[in-house]
Amino acid sequence: MTTPGRRGRVPAVSDADIRRVARALLVEQGPEAVTLRAIARTLGITAPALYRYYASRDELVGTLRSDICVDLAAELAADLTELPDDGVVQLFAICKGFRQWALRHAREFTLVFASPAGDNPSAMRQFDEPFGRVFLGAAGRLLAAHDIVTPAPEAIPHGLREDLVKFQSELLAVLGEDGPDFPAEKLDLGVTYLMIQFWARLYGHVTLEVFGNYPMPLGDPDALFDATLVELARSIGLAGS
Repeated sequence: MTTPGRRGRVPAVSDADIRRVARALLVEQGPEAVTLRAIARTLGITAPALYRYYASRDELVGTLRSDICVDLAAELAADLTELPDDGVVQLFAICKGFRQWALRHAREFTLVFASPAGDNPSAMRQFDEPFGRVFLGAAGRLLAAHDIVTPAPEAIPHGLREDLVKFQSELLAVLGEDGPDFPAEKLDLGVTYLMIQFWARLYGHVTLEVFGNYPMPLGDPDALFDATLVELARSIGLAGS
């Protein structure tokens, strides 16, 4: 804890100090522990002093979410440097890396992926941020090099079509920024629908495991996760990873 100086003197703190303490509170005690009062107490200042940097706890938590996503993206991107330039290999390596990170960083996962976002979009809605780009970069390479088995147009629920069209446009914009040669025709509505389903299954599996909510005890959770990836690959016409 920072010790206050002579009477009336407020300890000098920086934005980096605030974020460091907020992250430590998150890791050690969980999202609920990240409060302006707790941060101020640790830094040896008054809570109102923090308002020079953040207008509210929600704003601070939004910054913390972004920091975590940047760190996660950097970790996943570093793993990819050891792999061949193959979208299939890279995408499934990212899936495995995401799960491993979530299991090692359960409280950070909870804040970013399993807490109400409020005014802060969830990590996977921020496609132009580092974390989203890591996933989309590998997905774009996969789509450019492989023909994906997609559902027939009539198999796509009518109630989802309008949302999927908007989602498709957002994805194309980001993929176009990352690589102007990306063939836009590869990302049709069926592929967009599959991408949503793919993420939902991956996210659901990881969330169940992080929170210990499997319906039965698992002696080898790696086997179930690997089998899930194989089934996901098979469902889109790939042999697996």
